[in-house]
Amino acid sequence: MVRVHRETGRRVLFVNRYFTDHIEGLPPEESTALLDDLCARCDLPEYQCRFQWEDHSVAFWDNRSVQHYACSDYWPATRTMQRTMVADIPV
Repeated sequence: MVRVHRETGRRVLFVNRYFTDHIEGLPPEESTALLDDLCARCDLPEYQCRFQWEDHSVAFWDNRSVQHYACSDYWPATRTMQRTMVADIPV
């Protein structure tokens, strides 16, 4: 659940409400409560970055230390997106 970012050496939490289902070593009810609390923090605006798309916008983020959530808030406009990834091996 805690990993070290290879370039910065900083510890980051690797928790995702869709992929993290329990914390080893904790009783189920305590594990669920802690995961619910951590995941709820992702919903708080003070922990978010909102990107305002404009023509020719480019956005970069590091999935090793942030979560990405795409919201469809540009209707009725359309968006063409190209995505690329750089492979990383967890440390």
